[in-house]
Amino acid sequence: MKRNGLIFAALIGGVALMAGGALAQQQTTIAIATGGTGGVYYPLGGGMANVLTKHVPGYAATARVTGGSVDNLKLIGSKQSEVALVMVDAAVDAVKGEDKFKGAPVDARTLMVLYPNRMHVVTIEGKGIEKMSDLKGKRVSTGSPGSATEVMAFRVIEAAGLDKDKDMRRERLGVAESTNAIKDGKIDAYFWVGGLPTAAVTDLGATPGTKLKLIDHTEVLEKMNAKYGGIYSAAVIPAKTYPGQDKDNAITSVQNILISNASMPDKVAYDIVKTFIEHKAELVAVHGEAASIDLATQVQKNSPIQWHPGAVKYFTEKGVKM
Repeated sequence: MKRNGLIFAALIGGVALMAGGALAQQQTTIAIATGGTGGVYYPLGGGMANVLTKHVPGYAATARVTGGSVDNLKLIGSKQSEVALVMVDAAVDAVKGEDKFKGAPVDARTLMVLYPNRMHVVTIEGKGIEKMSDLKGKRVSTGSPGSATEVMAFRVIEAAGLDKDKDMRRERLGVAESTNAIKDGKIDAYFWVGGLPTAAVTDLGATPGTKLKLIDHTEVLEKMNAKYGGIYSAAVIPAKTYPGQDKDNAITSVQNILISNASMPDKVAYDIVKTFIEHKAELVAVHGEAASIDLATQVQKNSPIQWHPGAVKYFTEKGVKM
């Protein structure tokens, strides 16, 4: 009897282990590539990870700090991240295998359009910078290596008739590091492309004894679009978005999109899109830019990157013409 009992217990234990193993195999792990801690990608990506883990049984999602869009696209290409927040201009280069992706194209797919990214050209009073041409001879940060800020900053600088290497002393800092550097007198201005408000720019504007200045630059838009395919738009950073900002700032912008590798299963892509649309309020509570996520923005002109079939299935069900 005792021997039979031990055998029965062993059998039950084996079944339990097999069941546990099956459950473990069913878990879907999602790593979301975001950006630096001073921007919008990181907190919003963290919110996305929490929403997925909370609302989709069997999903375990985490947010990853990265250098930004270029790094994120490379992580998608190598399948080290399942999902990434990226700017359209960097994504176009990645899919075509151009510029920073030369010889290594990324097979990316659009999951959804998120919100427009606004180019900030940031300085403070006392630096002698009133317009783009005043950047000549200055110490300027053009964004961290691996960021879409760097990609777009180079294009804005070029369209403004400046040489990024000859006409300025250039640093490659993230937005938080750029803010600290301008406070410490180590740089005169910096570029940052992100959502509104960006925490690091708010920090600079709120610094005692400092008067924030944002430089208008919509005059470069036509040249940028002529060379890069019409993916940029004119936009405004409204007055009072940041402390000390007393007038509207006329700028260029580009869309942010959520992407995956083309190999992502259709059901996973469908689940991700459905969850973010249906629990949008939880994302807005993390960062206000999530309010821009809308069915009406999920159209081809907002993302020239091929759409994932799983995303198309969800949006079609909701009446969106893809």
